[in-house]
Amino acid sequence: MSAEVSKQFDHKHFLAHLSSRPGVYRMLNEAGDVIYVGKARNLKNRVGSYFRATGLTSKTLAMVNKIQDIEITVTNSETEALLLEQTLIKSHRPTYNIQMRDDKSYPYILLTSKDDYPRLGFYRGSRKRTGRFFGPYPSANATRETLQVLQKVFKVRQCQDSYFNNRSRPCLQYQIDRCTAPCVEAISKEDYAKDVHYSTLFLQGKSNALIKELTSNMEAAAERQDFERAAVVRDQIMGLRRMQEDQIVANQGDDADVVAAEILQSYVCVHVIYVRAGRIIGSKNFYPRFKLAEDVGELLSAFLSQSYLGDDKAASIPQEIIVPEVLEDAEGLQDALTYVAGRKVKLSMRVRGHRAKWLQLAVTNARESLHAHVSNKQNIYKRFQKLQDSLNLESMPNRIECFDISHTSGEGTVGSCVVFDESGAVKSDYRRFNIKGITGGDDYAAMEQVLDRRFTRLAKGEAKIPDILLIDGGKGQLTQAKKIMEKFQLPEIQLLGIAKGISRRAGQETLFLAKGERFKEIVIPTESGALHLLQQVRDEAHRFAITGHRARRAKARRESPLEEIAGLGPKRRRELLRYFGGQQEINKASESEIAKVTGISKKLAEDIYAHLHNG
Repeated sequence: MSAEVSKQFDHKHFLAHLSSRPGVYRMLNEAGDVIYVGKARNLKNRVGSYFRATGLTSKTLAMVNKIQDIEITVTNSETEALLLEQTLIKSHRPTYNIQMRDDKSYPYILLTSKDDYPRLGFYRGSRKRTGRFFGPYPSANATRETLQVLQKVFKVRQCQDSYFNNRSRPCLQYQIDRCTAPCVEAISKEDYAKDVHYSTLFLQGKSNALIKELTSNMEAAAERQDFERAAVVRDQIMGLRRMQEDQIVANQGDDADVVAAEILQSYVCVHVIYVRAGRIIGSKNFYPRFKLAEDVGELLSAFLSQSYLGDDKAASIPQEIIVPEVLEDAEGLQDALTYVAGRKVKLSMRVRGHRAKWLQLAVTNARESLHAHVSNKQNIYKRFQKLQDSLNLESMPNRIECFDISHTSGEGTVGSCVVFDESGAVKSDYRRFNIKGITGGDDYAAMEQVLDRRFTRLAKGEAKIPDILLIDGGKGQLTQAKKIMEKFQLPEIQLLGIAKGISRRAGQETLFLAKGERFKEIVIPTESGALHLLQQVRDEAHRFAITGHRARRAKARRESPLEEIAGLGPKRRRELLRYFGGQQEINKASESEIAKVTGISKKLAEDIYAHLHNG
């Protein structure tokens, strides 16, 4: 059901024929783009509220003035409408709905199940892998801290299988008493299984039951006069008790997320405290974009819907979500959370005791974090103004793109592009480029390739034009950038190079500004906010490039050269390795020797030999 598109949307005619049932509405602009998606218990009342004569905020009025059409989907219930709303928001990403910037999946701890000596490890990604998952955790740091505790107390291995399977003697972790060396069978499978069981109880939040079981085992070992084993268990109990004493709040309750929000000017902050088995294990700030943000309750409802409702979100929904506001759609939201989780989920709004203390802590953190965030944003804006003055630009730059190259002796070259505007880093626009087809270590050719690929996309309308193109390098790198700007006819982009000084210390960089055919060396005072901005952007580009390079190099280390050969599938690779016993022997083999392997034709043997010898 939709209204007819016209210059002025006829809302009266549209509302006269609109259903009063639950459903979802999509507001479209003149171009036919969805600018807002909403859900309603009563469609007629909810949609009609946007067209009342008074009471609308300026932000809402700005959106209503753009409406040229409204599409309606009627649902059977408010819960169904809530779930459909989130699906449509993720599909259309409307301008006026809340925009979550951090879509990265939460980390888990994975306990492998196929091994005789299971492994505990950090894991992020699809949960289709074989094993048992614990979490999710609020951050990578919280996950790794938990793993460190487990390593100290129960000593379950955390090394990769490739490392574990090739050990002939215990590693350093065994020597510093952080592992029981199952790689060389220094511990029996039965005793190791007990440590895995204890780790599982700990990760399930059953600390009291765990200590009770450990105490019983310690006493039993002492009765058997196995005092060495009793001492080991005693140390585990002491480690667990020390950890419990470090907790801000002792074990009270089950799993909960405590969510508070704050609005200041056009900025919003949502702070989430993660409580597992009654213990605060971490917290996280979110700074979503929400153009219609006027009311904290509305902000919390939008945040909870987008953060927890989705096919892939069931595992991240705790038993209870605590908020400081009475939410208008609390009943429907709680039903939707219960439906997605497949179990009872409680949405609490009036709490007392220790939960009230958690909530107050979340409210305080949201307020303090937002003030610091806004202050930082305003500081960056001032730095942009300083940069305009330092470079004598006619107008203040709105967008800086910085490019950097990273490699190790020419191996695994990666180019990075980071983007900053007057609000700070625009991480959604960051890009990495794997460099191919150049001489290893040729930074000029690498920079030329990165810029050519970046601005080819821009020419296709896939990116925004920057005001300043910042290159981490000197005149040589700037020359490559100038060549690309001429190729794509973009003379309006200001080119700027930032080269490290002789000492390579911050504040001693040399800056080169493109002026016509020349590159002019300029000086910006070390105390200037303009220089600090350029250093910040350059450092971020460098960090982003190095991270990409390390990931690419690590991947190359894991992959076999045989995987790059066309026609050589997994089965034939296995036959090759089985026949020769390893990659080194394959490298030494002749074409005729390779052709003797089952499934390897003479032509394929020639291809393998040529690939391995760069023929």
